[in-house]
Amino acid sequence: MLSVIVRWWIAKGVAMGEQLRSVLRHVAYPFLLVALVSIATAALRWRWDLGRVSQFFLIGTIGYLTVLEWLIPYESTWRPSGGEWGWYGTYFVLTMIGGALSQMPVSAVVGWAAPLHPALPLQVEIPAALLLGSLANYLMHRWSHVNRWLWRLHGVHHVPDKVNVANNGVNHIVDVVLTQGAVQLSLALAGFSVDSVFVVGLFVVAQGYFVHANVDVRIGALNHVFAGPEQHRLHHSVDLAEAGHYGSDLSIWDHAFGSFTWQPGRRPAAVGLRHPSDFPRTREVIASHLQPWRRPVPADDSPV
Repeated sequence: MLSVIVRWWIAKGVAMGEQLRSVLRHVAYPFLLVALVSIATAALRWRWDLGRVSQFFLIGTIGYLTVLEWLIPYESTWRPSGGEWGWYGTYFVLTMIGGALSQMPVSAVVGWAAPLHPALPLQVEIPAALLLGSLANYLMHRWSHVNRWLWRLHGVHHVPDKVNVANNGVNHIVDVVLTQGAVQLSLALAGFSVDSVFVVGLFVVAQGYFVHANVDVRIGALNHVFAGPEQHRLHHSVDLAEAGHYGSDLSIWDHAFGSFTWQPGRRPAAVGLRHPSDFPRTREVIASHLQPWRRPVPADDSPV
């Protein structure tokens, strides 16, 4: 009798656990968006230090998605090992340095171009800035898969054979400088206000780490507007016919330029490089950063 009761409780616990995970899969993304809007609204209303808010939002987003990776993983074998956390952390620091370097020349342009009194209300300026920044990112990202020299930089990001929050920061520092510089410069030259650029920056951070998260979250029809993990895993696929998806925040440009391949339930064959020997392994941080100048340029490992 006791064994029957124990088995019943175990079965009930398993069922409840699966129900909770199912709920979490549905609310995880909306919660992230609500948090973003709430934090952005509070920061602008009470005039918080926008740079400090951006830093804390980045840390909070990474922490939130890392927890989700343990609770609702897409692929349990994609969890980073202890050694990988160390390598990924090194790349993350370099990515932050690259972002700061790209910001330095743009800051002067922002100070000169950003109007004191924007012609558009903020609720119109924010989506306009988001569309322009997203387009600049899409074009730069796609070019990095077409131009062989740029691919030597960007390909560093595609070396890992797993996709998770931790290795989102695995990038060549020059790739970061070029890509973020192009996006920030486009927004600066367009004359968008500091407030709108701040809000767009929070959205880009949230989306950039969300699409790279190893989480079993599906956003359904929203995939046709926003980029999601289901799409970005296809972008990392070794099967170039299904790769595409160069947008990391909005998916509308993939639709516009014919690089949208996602279908409900579609999973990548495998992620990584078709020819892994073309690049040093991720743990070879110095070699990864020197290889664009030390190695001959091979045939592209990316869609053309």
